[in-house]
Amino acid sequence: MDTLTEPHAPPAASIAPLQSELPPTPVETRLPMPAQNFFKYDTGKIRSPAAPWLWRTPWLARLATYGGGLALTVYGGWQMYRVIDVGGVTTLKWALLALFLLNFSWIALSFCSAVVGFVLLLNKPPTPALPTTLGQKTAVVMPIYNEAPSRVFAALQTIFEDVQATGLGDNFDWFFLSDTTNPDIWIAEERAFIALRRRLGPQARVFYRRREKNTSRKAGNIEDFVSRWGGAYAHMVVLDADSLMTGPTIVKLAAAMESDPDSGIIQTLPLIINRNTLFARVQQFAARIYGPVIAMGLSAWMGRDGNYWGHNAIIRTEAFARHCGLPDLPGKPPFGGHILSHDFVEAALIRRAGYGVYMIPTLGGSYEESPPSLIDVSIRDRRWCQGNLQHSRVLFARGLHWASRQHFLTGIFGYLTSPLWLMQLLVGIIIVIQASYLKPEYFTGDFALFPTFPRFDAERSLQLFALTMGILLAPKFFGLLVAIYETDTRRSSGGAIMLLISTLFEIVLSALLAPIMMLIQTGHVVHIVFGFDTGWDPQRRDDGSVPLVDIIRRHRWHMALGMLTLFAGLLISPSLVAWMSPTIAGLILAIPISWLTSQRWLGLAFRRAGVLTTPEETATPPIAKRGKALSKALARVGEDEVNGLLALHGDPELRMLHEEWLPARKPRQRGAISTDRAMAEAKIADAETIEDAVKWLNRGERLVALSDRALIGMIARLPRKSDITAEARAAGDAQAAE
Repeated sequence: MDTLTEPHAPPAASIAPLQSELPPTPVETRLPMPAQNFFKYDTGKIRSPAAPWLWRTPWLARLATYGGGLALTVYGGWQMYRVIDVGGVTTLKWALLALFLLNFSWIALSFCSAVVGFVLLLNKPPTPALPTTLGQKTAVVMPIYNEAPSRVFAALQTIFEDVQATGLGDNFDWFFLSDTTNPDIWIAEERAFIALRRRLGPQARVFYRRREKNTSRKAGNIEDFVSRWGGAYAHMVVLDADSLMTGPTIVKLAAAMESDPDSGIIQTLPLIINRNTLFARVQQFAARIYGPVIAMGLSAWMGRDGNYWGHNAIIRTEAFARHCGLPDLPGKPPFGGHILSHDFVEAALIRRAGYGVYMIPTLGGSYEESPPSLIDVSIRDRRWCQGNLQHSRVLFARGLHWASRQHFLTGIFGYLTSPLWLMQLLVGIIIVIQASYLKPEYFTGDFALFPTFPRFDAERSLQLFALTMGILLAPKFFGLLVAIYETDTRRSSGGAIMLLISTLFEIVLSALLAPIMMLIQTGHVVHIVFGFDTGWDPQRRDDGSVPLVDIIRRHRWHMALGMLTLFAGLLISPSLVAWMSPTIAGLILAIPISWLTSQRWLGLAFRRAGVLTTPEETATPPIAKRGKALSKALARVGEDEVNGLLALHGDPELRMLHEEWLPARKPRQRGAISTDRAMAEAKIADAETIEDAVKWLNRGERLVALSDRALIGMIARLPRKSDITAEARAAGDAQAAE
């Protein structure tokens, strides 16, 4: 069927065909999902492996990663000690050494993990073959929250069609799990769902459920699905609102879980696609070229003790329900309340119960998108920061595998490194100021034959700086070498020379962005430590330029700090300015960098020049082409943000189905009056036309009105202003004729 030119059913379609189709949700098959206790757990009840031969501990990869990381950290710490041990080690120098060890250990561990991934990728293992049969039922679920319906419904239809093409589509059911709070988007989702059902045919097992209250956000959304329908499905594939997965990939995941009775979660490596702004294209290039090396290294040392990133993965439903119910953390947000970064915790809990959690990094066919600008990343990062810092409350939970605790520490230090790097930078500057402007205390109160001079070993300092930069940048060059080594990747990225140019450009731009992100993340950490909750705003998915005024407002203090640092550095020592030049340049140029990198036209110019090109751009996966074309076709219909009141008023069929799909309500208790409902009823009763109601009802009142059958009936009876005008004109014409 041609669903691009005719994305909706003909307007003349009757109500009867849709009434005979499947209901919006299937019959419930409940599966209890009790909240777990982090600190009371009977480790004697951990299940025994059903397939013990699959539980091979990757000792060699762990020895290379952790042993190598420890050795590098000891060596780096010793070299740093020798740098500062010139004329004695002061308290500030000890502080500098401690901060250096914390920061250096982080990059040393990442380096060694990347070495393991690099070696393994040179002998890339084959991907699993496509199965011919499946024995169990899998649900594919897409949680959505105030997203553009044309995008998410196009994406799920595209994945549905690709799974159907494998011949194994009967083994899958499909769910939109809506937590949408915008009344207009809610009605647009229902219209899109009706149209999708008609495009796919009456037997397509695609369902739609909207929660009235998005309790516990995404984790609560998934929990609601598992509790109500999870009993019908052996597995569930969890998507994000920007996910795309090919049919063969989903089928292979289902087959992998069927063949491994001890698997709890199997994660894929999502690659970033469809990005156009310069900032997003840099992220897309980095994820495509460096990501496989990093993912392969992680997969190697994690083994079956891995992690979960919340989407593009398959989960064993019964095990998830029994062991992954999340309690609220005691206390108030940001450290209390419901857990924001739920995925790490769910992985830790299902592993605690004796199920494997692992990744297949070479599976392919798994895609996602990324925020289009630095400001969008900072908004998302704030929520992630809070969620990862919350893990400090779960870190010492009883019975967790040590690798799960390592994943928590990785997430926590992923954000603490920014304030730690900033502290290391500030301590270094203070020591330089002390040496340049303050009279040193050469002879302390303690007896000493020689004076204490606040000096460094400059030559050794440069050598240590070169070592640190080498370790920091090595994973990028490992990814570059693998991309050049793989013929298809090299050719579809523009050849070895363009890959090298793109890598160097990405390194330079990332170096300029790093100090900005350091201050942004430090600000997030400080806000959270001082008790500020982040909330949960919907993520901006589309490419688009950020208004310059917003960029100036967001980065003006970064630029001011950069100017202040430059001025102070010139007063202290020109060599200090040279040493800090990447940091100073990034801060001073924060506004133009953020503005330029958010521009779509600039990103497209780089694409035309062949810089930052990825294989998925030159040879776009068919599923990405189909999804993009279908999304555009649906968007052209213009129903994403039509006023919900007008939509229901003008479409009796939509109104009937909407009322039919509303949940049953308990009778209102006497004296229990909702302010929003009372106001909505009064305004609708006062309205002479539907246009009056649209104008008078605020967002909260519209949401209540669209959730209440009685108020919907009142809305339906309101005339249009144009109808009243036409009637008045007709009456006037009749009088004139008389």
